[in-house]
Amino acid sequence: MDLQTLTYLVVGASFALYIGIAIWARAGTTGEFYAAGRGVHPVANGMATAADWMSAASFISMAGLIAFNGYDASIFLMGWTGGYVLLAMLLAPYLRKFGKFTVPEFIGDRYYSQTARIVAVVCLIVASITYVIGQMKGVGVAFSRFLEVDFSVGLFAGMAIVFIYAVLGGMRGITYTQIAQYCVLIVAYTIPAIFISIQITGIPFPQIGLFAETTEGVSLLTKLNQTVTDLGFREYTAQSGSTLNLVVYTLSLMIGTAGLPHVIIRFFTVPKVADARWSAGWALVFIALLYTTAPGVGAMARLNITDTIQTGQVGAPDGNLSYAERPQWFKNWEKTGLLRYEDKNGDGRIQYYNDKNPEFVKKAEAWGWKGNEMVKVDRDIMVLANPEIANLPNWVIAIVAAGGLAAALSTAAGLLLAISSAISHDLLKGVFAPKISERQELMWARVSMAGAIAVAGYLGLNPPGFAAQVVALAFGLAASSIFPALMMGIFSKRVNNVGAVAGMLAGLTSTLLYIFWFKGWFFVKGTEMMANTADNWFLGIQPEAFGAIGALLNFAVAFAVSAVTQAPPKAIQTLVEDIRIPKGAGVAVADH
Repeated sequence: MDLQTLTYLVVGASFALYIGIAIWARAGTTGEFYAAGRGVHPVANGMATAADWMSAASFISMAGLIAFNGYDASIFLMGWTGGYVLLAMLLAPYLRKFGKFTVPEFIGDRYYSQTARIVAVVCLIVASITYVIGQMKGVGVAFSRFLEVDFSVGLFAGMAIVFIYAVLGGMRGITYTQIAQYCVLIVAYTIPAIFISIQITGIPFPQIGLFAETTEGVSLLTKLNQTVTDLGFREYTAQSGSTLNLVVYTLSLMIGTAGLPHVIIRFFTVPKVADARWSAGWALVFIALLYTTAPGVGAMARLNITDTIQTGQVGAPDGNLSYAERPQWFKNWEKTGLLRYEDKNGDGRIQYYNDKNPEFVKKAEAWGWKGNEMVKVDRDIMVLANPEIANLPNWVIAIVAAGGLAAALSTAAGLLLAISSAISHDLLKGVFAPKISERQELMWARVSMAGAIAVAGYLGLNPPGFAAQVVALAFGLAASSIFPALMMGIFSKRVNNVGAVAGMLAGLTSTLLYIFWFKGWFFVKGTEMMANTADNWFLGIQPEAFGAIGALLNFAVAFAVSAVTQAPPKAIQTLVEDIRIPKGAGVAVADH
């Protein structure tokens, strides 16, 4: 069976499964729409949480980052998984015990302020909208390559699927759909990784194969280091940049993970407080299956694609791959525009090297090379292209396509539910129309979800110029605004409403300005943007890592303002103690 037909069958079957689950698990009350009726088993919730978290960024992009950044990309492995440890230990059980539906609701009640609630809603919506753009792009990319349809057609198809199971089922439908999506994406990720690890090292476990010898008797990492340095790139296992930046970037990703609302609300779905901890633990187990595989996938993908494009001995131009003889996978990805070649010296062969390395450029010029002719190798194609590069069977490639779509759709649904809940429950029911009935609130929740899907689809079709940095912005916003407010709300009786609002605004504003300034989104008439280089960064900290600094400013401002203003009411201080001190048999003290 040809690849396209097989892919349609596999992807179609997975979509039918998601829609069937949505119809079966349709939400009938606000409790089911927002929190799945608080009846999800911890193991099931852990699996759903893993799918919710492992987005297109994890499935499609992370291995690409590891493939091209090597050691430096370890920050994503440490930051994103480490954030779950913070979430499990410091936030999830306490927020579940508080017994509310949303993060802004907790912030509004804990800081006895509608202003704090509204500020939290703004932070949540901005972070979630920026994050969901990447998911919609992932859907479009996967569709455009494997189903051979226009990017916009693929995006609309993804929007339709999300609309059906998210609007109908709410959190209940999304939870059980995400369990199915986790199964699809983890199978899709690990099967090709196992095949490729066997091909290169003879070992079926890519986690072990990464540190093993290749079938040629050379260490995989040693061979990879030699391959990339022969082309003028830095060593794959070498660190670049400052250690301070590495640490701060990792911290920003950790606390950004712990502060992302669409992840936090998953822990409102379990029956008991103790279940929230178990859910976080199980989520780590399920996430680890992919995250421990990703380094091997990235390294082997980089070795495969480099060896395929740049064959023969470097320094012998006639040994390079002829463009006319390029493999089929190369032709397939050229059609998407994500892989592009330009014959700069007219020799009909592909010169792929680092033309930013002055020393290597001199050697290349002596050979008649006139620049890197692979003018575009989008790192997001690595996981999706890897099975084709390795000549794996069509059924493996079809499963990978379904897995990429499952990863993007599962996270998109979680983000859209967080946005919908913030609008219908926090703004409408909580602030502007507190007397509406449950039926009306449920209706507006679905309307909000549909509106959020439309906005996400529009931004996916018309991404802003800074689309490549939207994930960093989302994490920076969550790290600098929401995470500190939650931490202080749980562990400090002294932080009051004025301090919390001032802290969130300080963290949010400083992070936005820093990222916008260096990324070119901030414009002041008559002035020039500061160059986005390490020499101009504050203490060498790159913009994507500034969320941790924004969080420190948030903490500092909140404590300082609270210290010179009136302490919270006694009832609020007692509430903070009640959240932290266990009561009963782990049953939440307050439920809707």
